Amino acid sequence: MSSPADRAMTPTESGFLDAFGAVSEAVESGAGLPEVARASSRALGASVVVIDSSSSVLAVACASPEDERAVMSGQAGTELLELRVADTSVGQVRYRPRGDPPPAALVRMVGTLIALEVERARVPERASEAAVGAFVSDLLERRVTDRDNIEARANELGADLSGGGSVIVVRAHPKQPEEGDWRARVLMVAERGARAVERRALAASVPLSAEREAGAPARRRQGPVHQPAEFVILVPGSDPGLASRVAAAVERELEAGVAGFGVAVSRSRPAQDPVDLYRAGAEALLAANVAEAQGSTLLAFEETGAYRLLLPAMSENPAELRRFYDETVAPLVAYDDQYETDLVHTLESFLEADGNVARTAQGLFTHRHTVRYRLERIRDLCGHDVSSTDGRERLSLGLKSMRVLGIASPRGPAAEPGTEAGRVPREDKDR
Repeated sequence: MSSPADRAMTPTESGFLDAFGAVSEAVESGAGLPEVARASSRALGASVVVIDSSSSVLAVACASPEDERAVMSGQAGTELLELRVADTSVGQVRYRPRGDPPPAALVRMVGTLIALEVERARVPERASEAAVGAFVSDLLERRVTDRDNIEARANELGADLSGGGSVIVVRAHPKQPEEGDWRARVLMVAERGARAVERRALAASVPLSAEREAGAPARRRQGPVHQPAEFVILVPGSDPGLASRVAAAVERELEAGVAGFGVAVSRSRPAQDPVDLYRAGAEALLAANVAEAQGSTLLAFEETGAYRLLLPAMSENPAELRRFYDETVAPLVAYDDQYETDLVHTLESFLEADGNVARTAQGLFTHRHTVRYRLERIRDLCGHDVSSTDGRERLSLGLKSMRVLGIASPRGPAAEPGTEAGRVPREDKDR
């Protein structure tokens, strides 16, 4: 009796192994992802598109541009296979068979080889991203302060900082749940916008807002969807016009390329000396905090008004700035967070209305008596009377300190996008 190992393969089994072997050979030869995609297309008898985790198309093996569009749009017959390496998703393959569907086992085996090739192709890119991120972080956190060292490390990354530079901070958060590595996708789009104006710009995911995470109370109403991502773009040179154009290009690219995101783009003044770029980083961060608080999408440090006076405190003695915040509006923030009230928002609106209760009520779409009750509650909680000039000044500075520190103002459900601040539109018969 012959053993299973001695049994001759059927034509179907032979074709299966030949198809898989062709894809394996493309991977082993180092021919690159495009050739691997073409080999996979032949093996599966299907049109193939390979996409990475940030939704960028890496390779296409289709019969025509129309065929490619059909596969990308998921037209009838298109299948999707997630690419995984261990527990990490590295992308997906979209394929549309040209005849009979390929065997499921062959699809899985080919998908494994494509995933490994995608991961291998990403290694140099990740190394470069890590190098840029480490340099930008070291520079802005003043872990590297020697001019020659700064210039040498920047030159290794393709940027000339001998003439100084500007810092742009990009803060983004999705307004609804996002799948995949959306932070990588936002960074890619922001970097594309920056390099369209200045090809030597360096972009990295570098969280600068340590105070935002460490200082602010937990936001029960702001779940994972609302956690922002923060990116830094370093623009070589001391030309303020260049930095302005880069920031505007980044904003436009994000608006067009990542719909459904809240975005704030801020920029510093140019630093003439690379040693002073950490100060530029502090300026851009302050402008980002102010932009986010004001709902602006693009803001320069020069446009932050009185907030600029608080920059030395943030840079040199943030603990003192934090103490002032604690002594003024911190109790209101904690109360709003615990009871889902709107005392901070009411205070902001009251100060913006120059202390006019009627205008505050109109802006909040609520009754004057409600505003007066909230103002009394504010006095009881923080000890500062908004009816006095000194009380209003201290609370106004407290709000500015909160924004400079990057502590997000709590917002109730009525302030979420699309709710029109809680206002219920009146019908004609109600007017």
